[in-house]
Amino acid sequence: MKNILIADDNKDITDILAAYVKKEGYHPVIAKDGGEAERLFESENPVALLLDVMMPVKDGYEVCKDIRKRSSVPIILITARGEDFDKIMGLDIGADDYIVKPFSPNEVMARLRAVLRRLQKPEDMINNENIIHISNMTVNLEEYTFKVNGERIPLTKKEIETMWTLASNPNKVFTRDNLLDSLWGYDYYGDSRTVDSHIKRLRAKLDSVEHPDWTIKTIWGVGYKFEISEENF
Repeated sequence: MKNILIADDNKDITDILAAYVKKEGYHPVIAKDGGEAERLFESENPVALLLDVMMPVKDGYEVCKDIRKRSSVPIILITARGEDFDKIMGLDIGADDYIVKPFSPNEVMARLRAVLRRLQKPEDMINNENIIHISNMTVNLEEYTFKVNGERIPLTKKEIETMWTLASNPNKVFTRDNLLDSLWGYDYYGDSRTVDSHIKRLRAKLDSVEHPDWTIKTIWGVGYKFEISEENF
């Protein structure tokens, strides 16, 4: 049985989430603080993490950031702090999703199912074409890498998935809802600002390299598209 790591210093919350995780067919592994969460991550090899932000020893942001240095395992942050700044910071350091307390356990499980479904996408594509090469850009969904002129650009898992989705359909316009469905799943309870925030951060990273033949273009009032010049289409 695969493990789900639940880290929260509130026993009532971990008990509830553990019960729902079991119903989903997983084995819950409980951590009471951030330090224990990192130790259990190494020893229990979980397939996903549910991390409270405000924990003793190490907070959820710090744990997420440390784990992202060595793993792309799905991470969902859970916190009472619902300001946009807090959400954006969590996503910036590599979290796959962000849930604000008070929450419905069913919502948490829906988000968990969504991130685990996305984890399977690269495996489903191993026997198919899984590398996109356009002009000086390469997206490799097997290795989860993004390169420009052969140089690796440090994108998050979600940013690479965004590039893959857009670049695999060049010059096609995706609405924000399209991208929410494709990248976060139909069970995601977010809104279009989530897409806008990710695109903004992705563009900031792309601005560090030259890409005259392609760009992510905003279609005002609609969404985004990966636009390439005619000679490269």
